[in-house]
Amino acid sequence: MTKITKYILFFSLIFTTTLTAQWSKGKGKGYYKLSAWSLTTDQHYIASGEIVENTTRNTLNFSFYGEYGVTDKIDLIAYVPFFTRNTQNNVVSKVRGNIINNGAALNSFGDTDIGIRYGILKNNYLALSTSLKLGLPTGETSGGSSAALLQSGDGEFNQKLQVDLGIPFKLGKLSAFGKTSIGYNHRTKGFSDEINFGGEIGLHFFDKLWIIGKLNILKSTKNGSLLDENSNGSLFANNIEYTNLGLGFAYYINKKIGLSYEYGSAISGRIIAAAPSHSVGLFIDIK
Repeated sequence: MTKITKYILFFSLIFTTTLTAQWSKGKGKGYYKLSAWSLTTDQHYIASGEIVENTTRNTLNFSFYGEYGVTDKIDLIAYVPFFTRNTQNNVVSKVRGNIINNGAALNSFGDTDIGIRYGILKNNYLALSTSLKLGLPTGETSGGSSAALLQSGDGEFNQKLQVDLGIPFKLGKLSAFGKTSIGYNHRTKGFSDEINFGGEIGLHFFDKLWIIGKLNILKSTKNGSLLDENSNGSLFANNIEYTNLGLGFAYYINKKIGLSYEYGSAISGRIIAAAPSHSVGLFIDIK
């Protein structure tokens, strides 16, 4: 397997975010979403931050995300990627046009996240909460072939502690919110820990449409024992870093049911795909 294909990463976000301000839900209330997420890439950021070409790979991910308010301050959270399809195209010689390595495909379950959120403070002016999310290694770590190793998980158990601060406000006559977060992700099996910074700004139009801009920054602490290029050719490489910009839309068909779309792309990074991702979803918001 070449160094180039070892560096590709398909899942740029450890935990799928929702198109909400992530206030604590409240007892008996919840948010549930079925999503399809896709990424096609033929280039990636290497460890130096430069972009190079690679064999085209595709990922299609179907997932369930849910939040449920157990009490007025405690929410349960789950992210379950119940079907993931990864493919790699044939490697074709640019000189003779013959196939050097055959393509490959993997259909599997992905890594699951479960968590709990505690609402420290919530009023008309701000919301402060903290959450603990556990990453379960339920995905496939050795699918495909020796020439095209495909995976849907990294095989390690991680624990992410995060703090979120949100502020609702008015922009003219529009309802709006701003949110910032910081998280620390402790990883096992030789992977480096990670620090995540996030920010969102959302605007509410016509009592039906939310438009949300997002910024996510991931930094590696580089304290792991694995090399950046894993010895087993893992697509979920060590010491991944990125700055990711995103834009999301959530349209409420009625007071509870709606449709969502999200676009995200890394504007800089290390050991990560240099291509945009797209996500569409159907959600139920019980307030």
